[in-house]
Amino acid sequence: MRILFSIVFILFTTSSFAVTFNGKFIQGSFILGKTDPGSEVFIDKQKVKVTTDGYFAFGLGRDRKNDVVIKINQKKIVKKVFKREYKIQRIDGLEEKKVTPPEEVYERIKRENKWIGEARAINSDLTFFKKKFITPLENAIVTGVYGSQRILNGKPKWPHYGIDFAADQGTEIKAMLDGIVTLAEPDLFYTGGTLIFDHGHGISTLYMHMEKILVKEGQKVKQGDIIGTVGSTGRSTGAHLDIRLNWFQVRLDPATVLDIKN
Repeated sequence: MRILFSIVFILFTTSSFAVTFNGKFIQGSFILGKTDPGSEVFIDKQKVKVTTDGYFAFGLGRDRKNDVVIKINQKKIVKKVFKREYKIQRIDGLEEKKVTPPEEVYERIKRENKWIGEARAINSDLTFFKKKFITPLENAIVTGVYGSQRILNGKPKWPHYGIDFAADQGTEIKAMLDGIVTLAEPDLFYTGGTLIFDHGHGISTLYMHMEKILVKEGQKVKQGDIIGTVGSTGRSTGAHLDIRLNWFQVRLDPATVLDIKN
């Protein structure tokens, strides 16, 4: 299924404000909004940052069922969130301890999940999220899509919240967007070599299962910079790159910001 990054335009003719939304109001979507500079914006009662030129961002979760309520300067907009159908993906041949971890690694997993959660919770004033994303690999084949129900070694597990690209071991990975490195770990239990970038206003990206990481925590990276190489680390059956997109703790579909087939 190809998901296009389209524009939904809403213009209120009152003298109070105008607003546009770039993105589809479907489950998993990233939405870029623009309104009058200086406006106060709430998404479902959560106040969000607005840039000096009026941009704000938010996202819709995989299983969201209710409408999204957007309030701008006390004016309310209610948008219906459309449902998607998700695939089922079966993956066999994984190490059994990666499917059902032994108790002795529970603390490690808990600690690593905390690091990831803290990186995703950052609410900086960066404004990189306004720019168009680029794909991290050249001519890569998509082998796993967002939202699919994972059956690992025959056992139902959590849905997949990213996009998998098959690529040769050692293939160079490009930064999809300008950002600041907030996590750079070479060996997490599930995700192996893992990078997280902050793009501002709660928008972050993750790169997983990497062989080499070529950037450091705190480093500013420009879009298109080489940040590492493809590997098969963590819970993986072969060389590939798994990318993720988040609005704080809400997991979004990277295909809603990338022009790719999936």
